Amino acid sequence: MTTLDISTSGATETAGDAVLSFEGLTVTFRTQFGEVHAVKGIDLDVRPGEVVALVGESGSGKSVTSTTALGLLPGNARVSGTVRVGGQVVGSLDKAGLRRLRGNDVAMVFQEPMTALNPVLTIGDQLTEGLQLHGIAYGKEAEARAAELLRMVGIPEPERRLKQYPHELSGGQRQRVVIAMAISCDPTVIIADEPTTALDVTVQAEILDLLRSLTEKLDTAILLITHNMGVVADMADRVAVMFKGDLVETGTVDQVLNHPRHEYTKRLLAAVPHLGEGPGQFGDVTPPEPVPGEAAALDLRNLVIEYHRIGRPAFRAVDDVTFHVDPGEIVGLVGESGSGKSTIAKCALGLIPSRSGSVSILGQDFRNTRGRRLKELRKRIGVVFQDPAASLNPRFPIGDLIAEPLVVHQVGDARSRREKVMELLDAVELPPAVYNRYPHELSGGQRQRVSIARALTLEPELLVADEPTSALDVSVQASVLKMFTSLQERYRFACLFVSHDLAVIDLLAHRVVVMQNGEIVEQGAREEVLRNPREDYTKRLLAAAPVPDPGEQRRRREARHALLTSLGEESAELHL
Repeated sequence: MTTLDISTSGATETAGDAVLSFEGLTVTFRTQFGEVHAVKGIDLDVRPGEVVALVGESGSGKSVTSTTALGLLPGNARVSGTVRVGGQVVGSLDKAGLRRLRGNDVAMVFQEPMTALNPVLTIGDQLTEGLQLHGIAYGKEAEARAAELLRMVGIPEPERRLKQYPHELSGGQRQRVVIAMAISCDPTVIIADEPTTALDVTVQAEILDLLRSLTEKLDTAILLITHNMGVVADMADRVAVMFKGDLVETGTVDQVLNHPRHEYTKRLLAAVPHLGEGPGQFGDVTPPEPVPGEAAALDLRNLVIEYHRIGRPAFRAVDDVTFHVDPGEIVGLVGESGSGKSTIAKCALGLIPSRSGSVSILGQDFRNTRGRRLKELRKRIGVVFQDPAASLNPRFPIGDLIAEPLVVHQVGDARSRREKVMELLDAVELPPAVYNRYPHELSGGQRQRVSIARALTLEPELLVADEPTSALDVSVQASVLKMFTSLQERYRFACLFVSHDLAVIDLLAHRVVVMQNGEIVEQGAREEVLRNPREDYTKRLLAAAPVPDPGEQRRRREARHALLTSLGEESAELHL
């Protein structure tokens, strides 16, 4: 496939200037079904102080490309071409040479910090390990250097944090620790593989500020692997687009995002939800007309939820929360991790109890409903979880998984259930052949479609969706959201949609409820909350959400820093 190279900024530079270069890189994997060509002869350079974003969907070859720079591919991989890091050819190094290369010359920031950090070692042990391994510092000197690294990445009380374990830190703090580990040996290039995917928008903005400071102050090069075009607009100098192992387009961030030339790049950008554009991209989202006297689909009044801990005071996760979801209405529940969003969703499903307050579903008191009446009420509620791989039984075929609610509630016979499943597969745009397949045989987007189909099997009047698109590629997310919109128009179910992606909420929701530390700080119509927020916390959330336009994102970043300053908060732009 022909690569469209529209870059002009590096015309006078040569590959010798690069601290990371891929020349004719081809990677194939030997499998029982034959050879899989993951990367097909790509050329790419990253220079000192430069951020190059490598974008594309899952399976495009992004992570395989980056992994070759560390020599971490599995034994069934066959690599041809040349990969250079700091002038060294990776393929010519032995095991000792690779160990010296990793950390000293190239470091990795992984997507999920909890899998990158050892849960049984303290933060201090993990930071000093690399310093000692590479002969940089030992003993007390290594501990002092580790504390300084934590201070550099913006973690308060670093000496105390060194004695803590990964589970004692928040997600954003863990990601900062991983970045501290990456820069501990002063590498010339950092490979950041989806470093902000699992983070809230405010924490994501802080991590991006931190990575930007590294390039400016330490002249560190960064290869940023992501499918978030807002992150690309915020961080990248140049962009390289991968599609099925090919590099199809490269150029400056402005050229690729604002003037794409390849059809795949255009499709990828068209699928990105843009905060501020509102509904209409995937269908018309019109609020339902209220019916006088009709009960709310979900009505929470003065809800209080506490977690009791042995030997410690109870933790109040939700404090005096009141809001409702009308029939046929989509209400977006937004906020940072720990704000109480998922706790409210679980309580609404009857999965966790409340300490006080009331939960009314379709006019019935959920807390005091028992027996057959409770089973009938549950029949009218659907749920879509964040991770379809964890919510689908791997030992059952798709047809049985979708039909399971019909079997549990004894609806219809085998023939009518099969017809219903086929109807739902068509509704979620999956082929009939999926009926006899198992979850592991489907992609992430297809599994999420199966989860949505199963949630709609009994045609529920209330649907609770907890981060249903957060783990999906932008193009897959776009197709799932488009399908979700059409299904909502068809079935007219009420929906509590939990998300930290404000652009997705802007696309779908009729009303928005904003949570912080277990309390509601603001709620109202989508246009009112997302266009003219009253509360400072909502303004910070909106200011932190990136948009896929470099010029607009630059203005938003400057406005965010000005807002933080006006609120008396320290800007997340760190000075190393």
